Amino acid sequence: MADEKILMVMMAVTDMAKAKAFYAEQLGWSVTQDYGQGDYHWVSLSLPGGGASLTLSTMHEHMKPGTMNLYLSTSNIEAAYNQLKAKDVKVNEVKDDLYGPGSGVKWFDLRDPDGNRWLVVQS
Repeated sequence: MADEKILMVMMAVTDMAKAKAFYAEQLGWSVTQDYGQGDYHWVSLSLPGGGASLTLSTMHEHMKPGTMNLYLSTSNIEAAYNQLKAKDVKVNEVKDDLYGPGSGVKWFDLRDPDGNRWLVVQS
């Protein structure tokens, strides 16, 4: 398993229109696929920096909306914070202790409309 990487992460959502608007309009991710409707709807998005895609799904199976903790890395934590805040994303203040007091790793967090938590970490 030397060259594997995560291709996609699937996340359960309750209101697809609200979730799609949050990720596409407020976070600025690109919609790459939008298929289905109602209880059978999924939307795939790609991040500006590439990597694994995020697929939002109303087909929950065993997933529960609002139960995920996900991490994003950024090279400029202050710029990321200010950009999201300018788009009216509710972000918590930047802290410098992701790995405990004195770790010096800057981060902040936010929640999507379903309550899933995203931690944005200085890389």
